[in-house]
Amino acid sequence: MASYTATLHADKASFPVLLANGNPVAGGDEPDGRHFATWRDPFKKPCYLFAMVAGKLDVLRDRYTTASGREVQLAIYVEPGKLDQCDHAMAALKKAMRWDEETFGLECDLDHYMIVAVGDFNMGAMENKGLNIFNTKYVLARADVATDSDFENIDRVVAHEYFHNWTGNRVTCRDWFQLSLKEGLTVFRDQEFGADLHGRETARIREVRGLRAAQFPEDAGPMAHPVRPGSYLEINNFYTATVYEKGAEVVRMIQTLIGKAAFRRGMDLYFRRHDGQAVTCDDFVAAMADASGFDFSQFMTWYRQAGTPRVKARGEYDAANRLYRLTLGQSCPPSAGQPDKAPTLIPVAVGLLGPQGADFDLGDGQTTRILHLTQAEQSFVFGAIPVKPVPSLLRNFSAPVILEQESSDADLAHRLAHDSDPFNRWEAGQQLFGRLILEAAPGIANGQNAGWPGSVIGAARQVLRDKNADPAFVAEALTLPGEATLAERMAVVDPEALHQARSGLARHLAAALEDDFAGRYAALAPTGRYRPDPADAGRRRLRNLCLGYLNEIDETPDSRRHRVVARRQFDTADNMADQFAALAILANAPGEEGKDALADFYERWQHEALVVDKWLAVQAASRLPDTLQTVESLITHPAFDMRNPNKVYALLRPFGANHRHFHAAGGSGYRFLARQTARLDAINPQVASRLARCFDRWTRFDDGRQAHARAALQELGQKAGLSRDVSEVVERALAAG
Repeated sequence: MASYTATLHADKASFPVLLANGNPVAGGDEPDGRHFATWRDPFKKPCYLFAMVAGKLDVLRDRYTTASGREVQLAIYVEPGKLDQCDHAMAALKKAMRWDEETFGLECDLDHYMIVAVGDFNMGAMENKGLNIFNTKYVLARADVATDSDFENIDRVVAHEYFHNWTGNRVTCRDWFQLSLKEGLTVFRDQEFGADLHGRETARIREVRGLRAAQFPEDAGPMAHPVRPGSYLEINNFYTATVYEKGAEVVRMIQTLIGKAAFRRGMDLYFRRHDGQAVTCDDFVAAMADASGFDFSQFMTWYRQAGTPRVKARGEYDAANRLYRLTLGQSCPPSAGQPDKAPTLIPVAVGLLGPQGADFDLGDGQTTRILHLTQAEQSFVFGAIPVKPVPSLLRNFSAPVILEQESSDADLAHRLAHDSDPFNRWEAGQQLFGRLILEAAPGIANGQNAGWPGSVIGAARQVLRDKNADPAFVAEALTLPGEATLAERMAVVDPEALHQARSGLARHLAAALEDDFAGRYAALAPTGRYRPDPADAGRRRLRNLCLGYLNEIDETPDSRRHRVVARRQFDTADNMADQFAALAILANAPGEEGKDALADFYERWQHEALVVDKWLAVQAASRLPDTLQTVESLITHPAFDMRNPNKVYALLRPFGANHRHFHAAGGSGYRFLARQTARLDAINPQVASRLARCFDRWTRFDDGRQAHARAALQELGQKAGLSRDVSEVVERALAAG
């Protein structure tokens, strides 16, 4: 920890803006057209938080008055010509500052708080003290160029980096093994901010969907590591979903176990003890224990063990004594270097539903109880339960585990219709949809047609027709689970059969509920100017979901009218959220309509780099049969530049996440991505290593695909001069096979 004074000297015409951490204390002109600027940071910090910026940048200035009456000068610097896309980020910064004061009593300590956004930054953003460096993706937004998700992500990322000013900067990491000390805690804080800003129910659903899509496979793959890693070859490879998102879940469990009031006391104690210090995860948990009196000894297993625990549940109802016995068991599969796993402390939030859908009283008027699962198997008894209940387990996703619970289709439909916990309502639908898709996939692989039960139509219709439900929740509830998430539940993954089964269920729902989808689409038509607020965004989300389902209907002369509607929306939308949703639908349609829409989109937006990234991504994610050929052609398109991280993330990463085409049976997807990773490694090893992570789950597939993936990895691993970043990923992936 050191204090810094930095003086920058530069040619004034080429580098008119000179910035560093802290406060400006001197500056002026020098001979030969040069100038200088001196900045002094009054706060001690580790060197990783040091930053300097020199360049040609436009600036948006504002100010913020803290709760104690101090005035902070705010500034957002962007590449010339982009100032009209900065207002939302500035508003997000001020909202984050106010929220942190009100929620955690944390006030900005700086006289100057600056954000610099450029399009060539490897990361999303970096919390350098008082001089945050951002990727333009998380700053620039305007209704015609940014989607609802873009606006929300800007809110979250701006807040995340601001929150680091305390959880990461004022109190920082003793060493890189403690990375989750700042990242897991700060992700939790930005999640809570996002939930307060954008709707707690749907925010939690999106967080868990992302966790299951990215972190659960990581926990089960060759790069599995604890929240606090025990070793690493290259620290850049450990800026992972485990450190960030699972780390946030660990912090959330602490709050669940001790309650919000004690958690706030723990945060206050943490800062009183460690302000200005470099500390460890143990120090954070110790503050929580001392503030609450809770014993976290067993809970610390979450920081030491890799892997996703599995919780198995079974229930028994004793009608004579009106007792319900819930038995829970836990296990965690072995991972590299950790063959045997100890039981940990898992908070399991439980509710019990009656036949009419109402919650039973579980004592003291409470309808949800937090059970502490600490042993390999435990039983919990609930009294005064008048009839056999339907259990609602792991409410609000109270722990990052895989729940194994026998539930009938009727029980799932009952929870989807009635569960008072919004997350578990959504979860019931995901389980129901996922079960049907996975049951249909083997038959489809053998050339059989899937038979879909009528109950799924009734359940979906009930959700879609619920006019009292938040449209954002309805959209989440009717979104089918993703192919990568479902693949984790297959013994041997058949990506083609899985894709056909998922698409088949979507078509079945669309055909059976065509009138309902069309009616809600029409009823949700915009009535005023675009606003990126949660209510309007939720209505757009549901409306565009309806349009997407309508376009799933098998192609007949009549069904083309839905693509006409999509094209009309594409042409007339006054905002990027609606225009891009229509483009994504058209880009997956066979024939010339999709090609025409893509050409028109590029012609209109070719000078907006972030919009062009969307154009690249939607083609890389396409389900059309020629997707690989399209991506190969885009590699040489003027819109793509291998030296720009955003372009790589827009084109190559989405292709690696394209479950059907990356895992093509002939190995073409593997060969293509491995060779592009080798090219990229010579330019940008950090981004290349992230691209190589697309191979993490290669051993889950059939023998033929495994052979192709192994050959592609071996070819990549034999590249001369391969970076440590990529070689670590490749070596661990090959060792898993």
